[in-house]
Amino acid sequence: MKRIFLIGFMGSGKSTIGKKLAAKLAYDFIDMDAYIEQQEGRTVSDIFKTDGEVYFRELEQRVLKSLCSMEKVVVSTGGGTPCFFDNMEVMNEAGYSVYLNLEVEKIIGRLKNGLEKRPLLADLSPSELEKEIKERLKVRESFYNKARMIYTSEGSVNRDVEKLSQIIPQ
Repeated sequence: MKRIFLIGFMGSGKSTIGKKLAAKLAYDFIDMDAYIEQQEGRTVSDIFKTDGEVYFRELEQRVLKSLCSMEKVVVSTGGGTPCFFDNMEVMNEAGYSVYLNLEVEKIIGRLKNGLEKRPLLADLSPSELEKEIKERLKVRESFYNKARMIYTSEGSVNRDVEKLSQIIPQ
């Protein structure tokens, strides 16, 4: 596969695993949110605040389609990317999508610090956070499950990278 798309909920390890997987495969790595921030000259949070989610999702789709022309790349998508427009179909046609599935409790643990960087979760209390994550995950999972591969993390980034590098077709 010339393109690998890592999908999953916020905090599932897409960027961390993606960087190491790309290095192991001698591919380039692109974090879509960071790429969008670089292109726009502002943070995703600022884009949400200023222009709203609809604008962001349209921008995200344009970026996704532009990344499909790149070769030998691991792309870490935003948590919501697969859930809008025909983005899952785009990724599955252009490359190999992998859903990084992680237990809700581990996601909550990872997201507790740094909520200010997560525009959809930034103002939530701990109990609201858990409820919101579970609700969003329930909605998003039907999209995530369209990935070519569903991979449940073993809890160790290095072990996950090693295993993924062996089982993702190249």
